[in-house]
Formats: sequence, structure tokens, C-alpha cells
Amino acid sequence: MRSVGTISRGIRTPVIREGDDLVTLVADSVITASQTDNFTFNDKDIVCVTESIVARAYGNYASTDAIAKDVAAKLGSDTVGVIFPILSRNRFAICLRGIAQGVKKIYLMLSYPSDEVGNHLFDEDLLDETGVNPWSDVLDEKKYRELFGYPVHPFTGIDYVAYYLDVIRECGCEGEVILANHCESILDYTKYVINCDIHTRERTKRRLLKAGAEKVLSMTDILNAPVDGSGYNEQYGLLGSNKATEDSVKLFPRDCQTFVDALQKQLIERTGKHIEVMIYGDGAFKDPVGKIWELADPVVAPACTAGLMGTPNELKLKYLADNDFAGLSGQELADAIKNSIHAKDGDLKGNMASEGTTPRQLTDLIGSLCDLTSGSGDKGTPVVFIQGYFDNYAQD
Repeated sequence: MRSVGTISRGIRTPVIREGDDLVTLVADSVITASQTDNFTFNDKDIVCVTESIVARAYGNYASTDAIAKDVAAKLGSDTVGVIFPILSRNRFAICLRGIAQGVKKIYLMLSYPSDEVGNHLFDEDLLDETGVNPWSDVLDEKKYRELFGYPVHPFTGIDYVAYYLDVIRECGCEGEVILANHCESILDYTKYVINCDIHTRERTKRRLLKAGAEKVLSMTDILNAPVDGSGYNEQYGLLGSNKATEDSVKLFPRDCQTFVDALQKQLIERTGKHIEVMIYGDGAFKDPVGKIWELADPVVAPACTAGLMGTPNELKLKYLADNDFAGLSGQELADAIKNSIHAKDGDLKGNMASEGTTPRQLTDLIGSLCDLTSGSGDKGTPVVFIQGYFDNYAQD
């Protein structure tokens, strides 16, 4: 009987530069790893490539000047409300710099006690101590300081209220901070708004327009087309971007489906196996200490090959062992469970024997595995090779 199930390997590659033939480079790296680490290829293996190197190889960059020019052209106002940004030096501060370069005054409205992905301005227990109601109370900077002082993020050591105001003012833009959780609150200050939330962006934009906003841009509306030859993303705009330099961002990659299809084709030709491919960004999991949900990208996987579409269709082994086959043990129990797996329906939705299995898209699950495998620092493994993900207990 097999004693190993799913294996996730971080694959080292050369440092990727703009203009590299990424399809061949990734294929070469995976095949080289198979030779040095003595593993073979199988049908339904998965090669996952981080979105960062796809964007880098294809040169999807833009300057803060391009952001400023796009904001000024599309917004039509020198005063803007910038609402619900995430608290991130890497993800948002550089975008804020570009926005500030394009206007004269920003009302920066932060959600509290945390942003939408779980970065906290302050410990939420302080809400109980101060009697603040986050669903109704709107705080200016003075009131915020009186109530909560000068808290810093537990991991980064940053006071994001002060930091974001510094970013705005360094650009020669006037800035004021407001803390509120109803998007409509910004309309007491300005009718021109950039809503920076990620996963709730469409609802926020709809609510603002219904409440009387004159013009609302989501992050998807900024750099969704090139500005003076800049990079862009027609679907996500600035969403999913990361800081590249002090005055430029790397945008979420474009033409992702073309890339995964081309890489799959080359891998099939070179290995003789039907290997699946996907591009991954942030995983979708929550850190129990920092409370960060992690998913700051608009999606976990911007593209994948056809075999990675859908959700898992799995039986819960402990349910079978504790219920259907509670009176069995040893080999008899193992055989009964294997027979159930062989006989399972193609769609187990509603079947109690699947209760407790993870009801998420395959790409979200695999992307989270990849994000944890590759890390975000200096491991040098922007490609992840996964084997056995679709295997089960009945396969020897």
C-alpha cells in the first residue's frame, strides 16, 4: 500500500527578468528538478507559477505618474475620498502615492478596527473598553487618537494612520483621515470617491452611486488601459498590484490563460504526461495570531488549465469509519472504505458522507498550498510542483 499522498515541492528557478521566455524557463526548471531530485512525472501532476514572475516576465509595470494621470483624467475633481484601502506598505502605499500625485486633497477613510483582509489598526477588544460602535460611529483623527492612542501593527510596527498621511503629504497633497465602516459616510466630505476595497468593491460602488456620489472609481477602473505606454490590467486595474520601486508598481498579470495553455502544451510534449498548470497569487487562509486573511489579490488563481476547474468531490473517511462501518476494523474496514470511494457518485453535494470536506474551488485550495510552499521572501521557489493531489485512499 502507498504510504505517501500529496507532495508539494518548491522549484527553484533563475531570477526572472522582463523579456524572459517564461514558458520554457519554467518547463526547464521543473524538468531539471525531476532529474536532480529523482522524481518522475504522472498524469494530473500540477505545475503552479506565481503571478509575480508572470507579470515581471511580460513587463506589466506602471509608474505613479501613470496612476496620477489616469486618476486626474477619470475623476474630474481635485478633492477625492479614498475609502477602505487595505493596510499594506507593499500593496497599497505606492498606489496611494500615485493617487495623491493626481489630486489636491484626499479624505482617507479607513475601516476599523481592521481592513477587509484582517490587518488591524488596533485590538478590537478596545471597542468594548471605549464604548465605540464600529457600525455607527464615525471618528476623525483627533477622536481616534483620544480613544486609541498610537497603536502599531503587531507584525510591521507601523502606525498606518500616520504612515498613510505621510505618504499623501509627501506628494504635496492635503490629507485628512476618517474612520468609518459605512461607505456612504464619505459623502459628507466629498462626492468624488475611489473605493479601494477588493472583494466587496462592486457592492460598495453601487451603494455610493445610489447614495448620491457624483463619480466613483474602483481600483479596477484605474490603469485598466495603458497610460502613455504603461502596463495595465483590463480586468483588475490596480487590484493585485505590488510595489516594484519607490515610484512604480507591478500590476497583476495579463494574458494568463495564454500562458498556462502554452506551458501545459510544452510540458505534455516534453514529459509525455498530461500536466495541469495554474497561476497563483495570494492564498485564501486566515492567520490565527495576526488575524490576517491574506487574500489581497482579486482572485487566488487568475488562470488555470481545464483539469483544475471545479470543487473537490471527496468522501470524509472519518465519517465512514465512525458511521457506515463502525463495526469494522483492520483490513475489513480498509476494504469497505476503498469500495465506497470506488463507488462514489460524480457529485456528492448533499451527501452526509462528504460532510466536513472543504467546499472551495480547487484553484483556491491549490493556490493556498502553493502560497505556503513558495513563501513570499527569499526561498527562490516561484514555481510549485504538486503530485498526488487528486489521488485518494483507494489508489495503491
